[in-house]
Amino acid sequence: MLKKSKLRYNEYYDMQSIYDQLYADSKNGNNFYKLIEIIGSEDNIRLAYRRLKTNKGSKTAGIDEQTIKELQSLTDNELIAKVREMLEFYIPEPVRRVWIPKQGSNKKRPLGIPTIWDRLFQQCLLQVLEPICEAKFHPHSYGFRPNRSTHHAVSRVVTLINISKHHYCVDIDIQGFFNDVNHGKLLRQLWHIGVRDKRLISIMGRLLKAEIVGEGVPAKGTAQGGVISPLLSNVVLNELDWWVSSQWETYQAHNFKDIGSFRVYARDYTNLKGGYIVRYADDFKIMCRSYPEAQRFYHATVKFLKDRLGLTINEEKSRVVNLKKNSSEFLGFKIKVIKKQSSRHKFVAKTDMSDKAIAKAKRILKEKVKEIQRNPSKIRVVNYNLTVLGIQNYYKIATNIYNNLTIVSYTLWKSLRVRLKNCSSIIEFRNIPKNFQKLSMGIRKDTKIYQVKGIPMLPLTGQHHIYPRNFSQNINDYVASSRKKYHRDLKAIPKDILKQVRNTYSSSRSIEYNDNRISRYIAQYGKCYVTKRIIDIDRVHCHHTLPISLSGNDSYENLVVVDEFVHRLIHATSELTIEKLLATIKLTPEDFERLNILREQVNNLPLKP
Repeated sequence: MLKKSKLRYNEYYDMQSIYDQLYADSKNGNNFYKLIEIIGSEDNIRLAYRRLKTNKGSKTAGIDEQTIKELQSLTDNELIAKVREMLEFYIPEPVRRVWIPKQGSNKKRPLGIPTIWDRLFQQCLLQVLEPICEAKFHPHSYGFRPNRSTHHAVSRVVTLINISKHHYCVDIDIQGFFNDVNHGKLLRQLWHIGVRDKRLISIMGRLLKAEIVGEGVPAKGTAQGGVISPLLSNVVLNELDWWVSSQWETYQAHNFKDIGSFRVYARDYTNLKGGYIVRYADDFKIMCRSYPEAQRFYHATVKFLKDRLGLTINEEKSRVVNLKKNSSEFLGFKIKVIKKQSSRHKFVAKTDMSDKAIAKAKRILKEKVKEIQRNPSKIRVVNYNLTVLGIQNYYKIATNIYNNLTIVSYTLWKSLRVRLKNCSSIIEFRNIPKNFQKLSMGIRKDTKIYQVKGIPMLPLTGQHHIYPRNFSQNINDYVASSRKKYHRDLKAIPKDILKQVRNTYSSSRSIEYNDNRISRYIAQYGKCYVTKRIIDIDRVHCHHTLPISLSGNDSYENLVVVDEFVHRLIHATSELTIEKLLATIKLTPEDFERLNILREQVNNLPLKP
């Protein structure tokens, strides 16, 4: 989900200020004892429903075979009452076990699918715990956190190589991380972060002990697939982040004016080991300037993981890498240090798609070509183009991206030539539409492009290297001054009016209807769909364009916000009533056009201006 969408939803339900305060208090070192009240608040639960339904996983059923559709028909009061009942004494339903293929391997990894009610419950917990934990997380942890991405993690590694000359890398692969998390240790870590609400700690303990169908009650581990699992994984490894950081990056130096002069002194006259951690979920690297430092960090980190966190490593995949001689893989990229062409003594990072990533790109695109061969339709070609754009956008920060994509393209070209010879035509790049040309960079005008059903297939090599940007530590969803730099508040609609719209929900209607009603009101900037004029707050009505009686539903697409008098006019059939309403509300010819469209959809005759 986009960060702006999440923030927008927070504003819909006026929870942003509460989350901001939780973050500020946590940053200040405060402890939290009454979090259940916030978790069980009406607006937090409504917001949890809102976020959950936008998650693709909400359409996946747990063991009860229910999805978000079963929740959509409930009223606000029914949904809120159910969540509050779960808060009183939470007993999680068993988790459905699913096995999915592991990337680059014939093995499969386990995924746990909680029931839709448990996912809604976890979302309520997540929204309150996230700002508290965010304040305590290390700045260079990038996985499953707001605004951060894999590109930021790779960019940090590249910066440490190019600027700080950290050419040795400690690669440690944690074996079965999600399956080996110690429950007691995790609860203590939450307590140490400041979550001192014993009722919530008890709930978290029961959540971790949720039975897995066919396997029983787990003694350790967190189920991948749960809404709150990514946050909990960061809580577990946050201790590792700060321990590595305390060895050098955040070491408290005394009697030195600045950290730079201390580090020069420390390298020559102390036994401190220099290194910086960069972590994305359970995949992390420690970057060092010398081999001895990297070796010391390797052995110390292995010991820390085993003794403090109860985690074991995969010794075959764990090692110290001299990046001048060998490459290291990180998040689908292959990183190596090479001499800069313009300088004999300058070394820089060279980044490629990893071998697994290249093989995966070939496999996925070949499958897309086969789908087009089986059914040459426009939607199949569009899906192919979207896949190409996805690969290009993810790997565009690789310095050698063009050559990597050329390798994939060469293999793919054979498939295109053989499989699409009966359903495609070939045109030159200069002849494809301009909007398609803008999606590809550096393609020669006479390059041959395949075209199916009139839609060009985007050239895979139409992407050049984009230099990655480091994450700005000033970006924060829970600090108002920082948020204003990249997110606009709902300035068009005053907060007091939005609050009134939110609080005047229909208790007899579904939560889906009430939630989409708010969205529609904001999307129309508080204006009537027909008259395009601001609606008085006490006359805000929500109209189903296709009535429920005619198989309509409460979806966003089926709702429009109108003035009360307009709403009555849409459904009015009496000539006297229509005459009175038209005298009350003045309509322009354009207004009549929009009104008559809505009247015809409810099987009423159009009105003449």
